[in-house]
Amino acid sequence: MRLKITGLLLIFSVVVGMAQQKKWTLEECIMYAEENNISIAQSELDFEEVKIGESDAFGNFLPNANASITTSANTGLSFDPTTQEPVTTTILTANGGLSSNVNLFNGLRNINRLRRAKMNSLASQYRLDDLKDDIRLNVAFAYLNIISAKETLVTQKAQYAVTEQDLKRTSELVDAGVLPKGDLLEIEATAAGQEQQIVLTENQVIISKISLAQLLQITDYNNFDITEIDIDVPQSEILIQTPKEIFAKALSFRNDIKFSESNVALAEQDLKISKGALLPSLVGFFNYNTRYSDQERFNNITGLLERESFSNQLWQNDGISYGVQLNVPIFNRFENKNNIKRAEINILRSELQLEQNKLQLETDINQSYVDVKSFAKAYEAAEKTLEARRLAYDYSKERYEVGLMNAFEFSQTQSRVDNAEADVIRTKYDYIFRIKVLEFYFGIPLSLD
Repeated sequence: MRLKITGLLLIFSVVVGMAQQKKWTLEECIMYAEENNISIAQSELDFEEVKIGESDAFGNFLPNANASITTSANTGLSFDPTTQEPVTTTILTANGGLSSNVNLFNGLRNINRLRRAKMNSLASQYRLDDLKDDIRLNVAFAYLNIISAKETLVTQKAQYAVTEQDLKRTSELVDAGVLPKGDLLEIEATAAGQEQQIVLTENQVIISKISLAQLLQITDYNNFDITEIDIDVPQSEILIQTPKEIFAKALSFRNDIKFSESNVALAEQDLKISKGALLPSLVGFFNYNTRYSDQERFNNITGLLERESFSNQLWQNDGISYGVQLNVPIFNRFENKNNIKRAEINILRSELQLEQNKLQLETDINQSYVDVKSFAKAYEAAEKTLEARRLAYDYSKERYEVGLMNAFEFSQTQSRVDNAEADVIRTKYDYIFRIKVLEFYFGIPLSLD
């Protein structure tokens, strides 16, 4: 028994350990967000509700069927419903029936409603897919923020290690009387500032992880982490395409554009439904009714008062009616006319919204195209600046060690290197994200490979 318990505990520990060591790739984060994000879950419920509307539209072609039964008691003068004779007593009666109606023609509105319901289902799917596109971009942005913060943290720790060496060396020179104590205090201040930056960046890593975990609906923030990867600036060929070419490609598959186009089609279908109300409608109907009374009747054969059984009365007193009803709209206080005008206005509004969305998409693509180019130049300039700052730092370090530069000036040189390295990391990931956004507009899936 002890061996079994020990074995189970060991297995449990291994499973827990594996769960805690889980490192998420970008692709895994995107897939998990699509399955668990609250906004997507809400949109999926909306889509299911729209599908129910499609079932409603199909049901309009089918006949309805209803059953009814009524029982009542009357005291005093009343009429027996089975004989239509007046009686002065307490009478118990029951009426029952079945009825059914079916639309034979209603201006093609049922056909157009079914078509509209199918269009609405497609539009709802486009809306859901568009939301997933937004979530994918948000996940990618949050993922890159974590990588950027981690890379910044590594750089800051490396800078702090160099400062510790300088601090140790300066301390020895101060103890030997070669350098004044003020130089040591200046290096200590630099080290303290770097420690503060490390703490802030560590907090930024934590906050970035929490932001991504919340997009994925993961609450175990302490054990959530992403894979440790080194990302080089991608050699993308997206800039070979012109903004017009990217825009033309985006129009063919972007879900937000398809959703807007679907709204135009829905508005046009609403106009057809509104015009259908001007045409006559034809309804077929069928009714079956029967009744029962507890009153006794005179039997001509036996000469006695007798009460017919419940079942006999149901058969003897039943009746059937059926037929068709034609309704012709003549005047309905301008309701149909105004509904048609509203539908026509809604078509124009949907068309304008479609054009507005296309213009916005074109603007976003042009902005992303310019961003890629500008951030590429910013990243290139940041690298050149960093290279120059490092050369200046090396030169300043040599001067400082031989006493030709004081600690404050040397500290300023080191701060410039720190800032330049931070700029390189920031512009690098800004550039990578803009490339991914522009590629996404061109239909290239999000990936860090």
